[in-house]
Amino acid sequence: MTSVIVESLSGNNTQHLAQLFLELWPECDFEEEMESCQEIAHSDTETAFLLKSGESYVAFIHVSLRTDYVEGAAQSPTAYVEGIFVKEGFRQMGLSKKLLQLAEKWALQKGCVQLASDAEISNTASIDFHKKVGFEEVNRIVCFIKELS
Repeated sequence: MTSVIVESLSGNNTQHLAQLFLELWPECDFEEEMESCQEIAHSDTETAFLLKSGESYVAFIHVSLRTDYVEGAAQSPTAYVEGIFVKEGFRQMGLSKKLLQLAEKWALQKGCVQLASDAEISNTASIDFHKKVGFEEVNRIVCFIKELS
């Protein structure tokens, strides 16, 4: 595995997290993501961990405590993976697993007994990853919307 440094989200690296957010969700706006990352950095119910290789940030996981309904959860709050991303060129090296371990440790410290996540039904790579690292599929849904005139 490549040598990486783990960083917890802080005021010093929010910009880097926002940039990684845009790589995962390119339809998003940098300024909005920057604001979101600053909120996460000061939150008691959310956190993020970043992985740095050399001078480059190459991966992140964003985890929150959800108190609303979480499909398949046994208790509330439930720790929830809001996003996990590893840059191409750093995949298949165990970095996602490392990030999940950090998230699990944080969740346990917050009193959670489960970690939940989701993936788009068409994102087979993410679904396969989740199953590989021990997640159990609990439901599939297709969402619809109809414009009213």
